[in-house]
Amino acid sequence: MKIATIIGARPQFIKAAALSRAISESPSIQEIIIHTGQHYDYNMSDVFFAEMGIPTPNYNLAIGGCSQGAMTGRMLEKIEAILSQERPDWVLVFGDTNSTLAGALASVKLHIPVAHVEAGLRSFNRKMPEEMNRLLTDHCSDLLFTPTAYATQQLKREGFSEDKIIQTGDVMYDTAIYYLNKSNQTSQILHRLSLRSKQFVLATIHRAENTDDPRRLKEIFLGLSAIGRHTPVIVPLHPRTQQMLQKLNLLEQVKQNIRLIEPIGYLDMTQLENHAKLIFTDSGGVQKEAYFFKVPCLTLREETEWVELIEHGFNRLVPLQAKAIEEHYYQHEDMHPDWNISLYGNGEAAKAIVSFLR
Repeated sequence: MKIATIIGARPQFIKAAALSRAISESPSIQEIIIHTGQHYDYNMSDVFFAEMGIPTPNYNLAIGGCSQGAMTGRMLEKIEAILSQERPDWVLVFGDTNSTLAGALASVKLHIPVAHVEAGLRSFNRKMPEEMNRLLTDHCSDLLFTPTAYATQQLKREGFSEDKIIQTGDVMYDTAIYYLNKSNQTSQILHRLSLRSKQFVLATIHRAENTDDPRRLKEIFLGLSAIGRHTPVIVPLHPRTQQMLQKLNLLEQVKQNIRLIEPIGYLDMTQLENHAKLIFTDSGGVQKEAYFFKVPCLTLREETEWVELIEHGFNRLVPLQAKAIEEHYYQHEDMHPDWNISLYGNGEAAKAIVSFLR
């Protein structure tokens, strides 16, 4: 059996690490990795392959840094050519990026079966590019691997055939379990940044709905700056976020109270997440990782696709005003969720997916 895995963005590398490892344990399966290049610099891409032992991509399309439509269209064209040549038995796509949608569309037009890992998620905000990518990819897919009971039920409510839906748990949980010990042994980031465990706040901001809205972006960083006057706030700065801060002439002001660092690899990020007292984020993956490491999370968005984290009190949505962000920081100590609740499976999602495909 031949499986073509399509990846392109940082969250997909994390998910693909678990799947590629499970595939490597099945001698009857050949994996072809297609890297679209959506995240293309070392800190956003290459470091993940090096740290996590992901096989070198068979194809690297180097498509990044252009508009949503142009990016998706170029990916579709190049992926189609590769799939026409390779003719895999399955195409595996992850999550909700432009790479995901381009891979699914190219495959379905060539009548190659598509398996969507992390299917069934919904934020119900169709202004988000990621939401449309999720919806369209689910409708293109022959198998829908869901990470949670909520995602499974959502697909059923939308009328998807139950024969297509397989609830496996979350492959990101597999990855977190597998690499935490390695991170503990090798990462020196706490020492490098002179941080003490549970004495700092970690924040990640990258979604277009925040970075491309000057008012939102300014409010977020003013709120984080207010916290940073008395508690260290660490922000691994996404290139898009940095560009917008520079454009708005906010970068130097932000640096006065917030420690901005370069994007970091998975092992360093795991250490920061695991040792933070609190995490602010607009990332879906970081919301889950906060839960994996039993760290309270405040999400800087109006909604989240990971509704179970909100329902069980692991996460709260924060209004996008500076004052509200600062107030929620002080209120987070009131969060007392039951960390023993299991939401994302047993850490064997990747094995279950590969077994089902095989």
